[in-house]
Amino acid sequence: MELEQIKIFLAVAEEKSFSEAARKLYISHSTTSRAVAALEDGLGVKLIERNDNRVMGLTAAGELLRERGAELLRMADELGTECGRLGAQKN
Repeated sequence: MELEQIKIFLAVAEEKSFSEAARKLYISHSTTSRAVAALEDGLGVKLIERNDNRVMGLTAAGELLRERGAELLRMADELGTECGRLGAQKN
């Protein structure tokens, strides 16, 4: 599970569309689809209910990842900021 995959998944969950998420993130539809599929494969669970490649909703695991994944991305951003500040203090 990679942070970029989570970011892409969250965009799909928010937009309820692979195409709209791809446009929002300035990446291709295929990159978006592959990232979510790789995340599902890595976790061993289905995250998104699909019908003809349309987002119908999130599974229970998808809802959990939507909630906790957003928190994880915020924490990663905060960690990067804090590390940057510590690095600036030493220089």
